Amino acid sequence: MAGIRLKGRNRVPSSPAGDSGAALNPGRVAAGLVGLRYPWWRIALGLAVLAMAAIFAATQGSVNIPFSAVVEIVAARLPGIDLPQDAPATWDVILWQLRLPRVAQAAVVGAALAMSGAAYQGLFKNPLADPYLVGVASGAGLGAVVVLLTGVPMYLAGVSLLPVAAFAGGTGAVVVAYSIARNSRGTPTTTLILAGVAIASLTGAVTSLLILRSDPELRPVLSWLMGSFISSEWSESAIVLAYAVPGMVILLGFGRTLNVLQLNEEHAAMLGVPVEKVKLLLIAAATLVTAAAVSFSGLIGFVGLVAPHVVRLIWGPDYRFLLPMSAIVGAAFLVLADLVARTIVAPGELPVGMVTAFCGAPFFLYLLRRRRLGV
Repeated sequence: MAGIRLKGRNRVPSSPAGDSGAALNPGRVAAGLVGLRYPWWRIALGLAVLAMAAIFAATQGSVNIPFSAVVEIVAARLPGIDLPQDAPATWDVILWQLRLPRVAQAAVVGAALAMSGAAYQGLFKNPLADPYLVGVASGAGLGAVVVLLTGVPMYLAGVSLLPVAAFAGGTGAVVVAYSIARNSRGTPTTTLILAGVAIASLTGAVTSLLILRSDPELRPVLSWLMGSFISSEWSESAIVLAYAVPGMVILLGFGRTLNVLQLNEEHAAMLGVPVEKVKLLLIAAATLVTAAAVSFSGLIGFVGLVAPHVVRLIWGPDYRFLLPMSAIVGAAFLVLADLVARTIVAPGELPVGMVTAFCGAPFFLYLLRRRRLGV
């Protein structure tokens, strides 16, 4: 396209004036990104780093297991591989019943939160957006607290109602916010954000009221509200994947469209994008992914803010690459954050949301400072 010059294979197009300090025209950036080659090698490298982080996390705990032993035990469970196992049987039990389910769930939740955060940032054209922007977190928190603090049974037909209530609360809050923001001309993103903030304030107030009017042991409530993987099981990761994967596939399929949406909505519509349908689909998919993640893990902040920004700062804003790489970085980040949470105060344990907040809050302030200075 005229006026666009690519510097290298995978870099953002420069401004026509060539001034490196000036802000780029979003239309030229979005148009230029559509034709860039897809960097598969970075995805492969990211997956390799994630695998190394997961194995390292599995080695650490009250019983340290050598890295080579973890690889051997995991490889022996793979189909078609028959390896003699010299490791003690207790190590196999520790890995498959305690550590690996926890590592797997942290990776799945981190990937889901990071990808939905990247999608929200592109949809709202706001680099400070996160997966909880339109009320998912507060709605899920209210649903969980209703189960934890009221007379609602914790189990029904052998199924825990806690994740069901959290999922319903999170998705319900977003449905209400979207319904309020929707008008005859479409769904203005600014109105949707304001509606989400209002719904979040209301559900947060109801949650606080329930806590104040109850006289419970607050440890389970606080543990859920700050996030934890302490009781992770393989079945929970499978359920999260069953709900999150369809939404993540939809988001991945709209990477090119998110590049185009960095234009204003009128220009995107002129290029053939059905803006309102795309917005509804992306909001629904990102909400489904986020609600599935928090339903079992609790509310873990900053993953959906930090991971997309790390990818964007290092490799640029192409959403075809930003979405999957954010998921990989988010998975690795949360696996390592959970490792810190369960080892730094051993034999005790910190909520993983506290660890991500310690890491994410300074990064958030750094981003605010960069935006204020126009960097």
